[in-house]
Amino acid sequence: MQTLKEIEQLSIKLNDAHNSSGIINVLEEFLPSVKIFIYDATSETLRNFSKSWISIDEFLEKEKSKKLYSIFEKLKNEKFISEEDNLYYPLFRGQRLIGMLEFTEKLSQNAIEFLNIASFLISLKIQNVILSDRMQKNIDFHDAMKNIAKIIETQYETSYIIPIIGEMIDKFVSDHLIYIFLRNKLIWPSACNDEKIFELIKCLNNKSEYILTPDKKIGVFPLISEGKLLGSIVTKSTDNVLSEKEINYLEQLTNQAATTISRANVYAEILKHATLDALTGFNNRRQLEERIKQEVSSAKRQKRDLCAIMTDIDFFKSVNDTYGHATGDLVLKTVSRVIKLQLRDYDIAGRYGGEEFSIILPYTRILEAKMVAERLRKAVENTKIDISKVNNETNDKNISVTISLGIAEYENGDDEHTILQKADKALYKAKEGGRNKAEIYENI
Repeated sequence: MQTLKEIEQLSIKLNDAHNSSGIINVLEEFLPSVKIFIYDATSETLRNFSKSWISIDEFLEKEKSKKLYSIFEKLKNEKFISEEDNLYYPLFRGQRLIGMLEFTEKLSQNAIEFLNIASFLISLKIQNVILSDRMQKNIDFHDAMKNIAKIIETQYETSYIIPIIGEMIDKFVSDHLIYIFLRNKLIWPSACNDEKIFELIKCLNNKSEYILTPDKKIGVFPLISEGKLLGSIVTKSTDNVLSEKEINYLEQLTNQAATTISRANVYAEILKHATLDALTGFNNRRQLEERIKQEVSSAKRQKRDLCAIMTDIDFFKSVNDTYGHATGDLVLKTVSRVIKLQLRDYDIAGRYGGEEFSIILPYTRILEAKMVAERLRKAVENTKIDISKVNNETNDKNISVTISLGIAEYENGDDEHTILQKADKALYKAKEGGRNKAEIYENI
């Protein structure tokens, strides 16, 4: 009777257990020092049920692992096996051996009789948890695939897309670190110190399949879309190998991720052409005005320095009239290149119209801006422009041009239009003063 009551209590408590640790905790109330090993037919390995279902080969010495495999095989024909004070009890589902229990403390005869009755309940619960876990992973995986598909339809910026993809993959390969590379450059997360990973991604090409290190602890999955290698997704672990299911997940996720990233790249290219001046490569006027608006708003909010420069090429009409428009285009491209070389990475330059350029200098005071303007002026003045390739009709091979510049400093209450108007007035003053010079708005 006592055994039946214990079986009833076990059944109730197992019913409330929803994962491997819950089952272990319940069993330890009734049976001392128990471990659960489950046979995974897919990988043909014994797995430790309490350690996220990890293969015993991954955390046991070879001899111990080999011994457990041998015991498991024997249990197909034995009620239990006792070895070196350990007892091993089989778990069956029907006629099929699905796993075994290991007891590191000696069991009483009553405990063994209890097991004979309870093993069915234990086996059934373990199978239900495994099945439930697999079903949940499949549901989560399909949800992730749907989310990526949604991203494809609604998001086009890699800076937004990449972290989401990384987090999605991390859900299915939780025991591994995830790295995402585009064109061999690490994009997510911020750091990777493993030289082996960098060596492996350099081996990829547009026909590559995934690469696994011999120990299966590093996996490199190429991001290929329309025959182009975009980058790779890398998984790394110091302890765990990639399972077949994880590899399958990663293959599907990387295929979908590659499509998403490819679309983002196309969009970026379209956006680039929509926001950049085709001749100079500077921001076009529409994009320039948007960037100035952002910088003015930021300067106002953060109470920081900001200056604007308006500049144009002196006597540019004369260049066009004398040498032709092809030479004029070459002059515009050359001047814009010279200007760009003199600016910081976070400075903003744009073609405002014709031969006129606007430059925004964040975190810059008026006197510093004046120094920048003088540096630009001298750099342009000292540049020789070879026009022989675009104008065969002139005897001149090299010409030079100069620029005039107007400088204005952001003041509280200014908007994007006001600061440019101030800089433009200063530019007009520079032209009136003889050209090839820079003027500050406050001096007007």
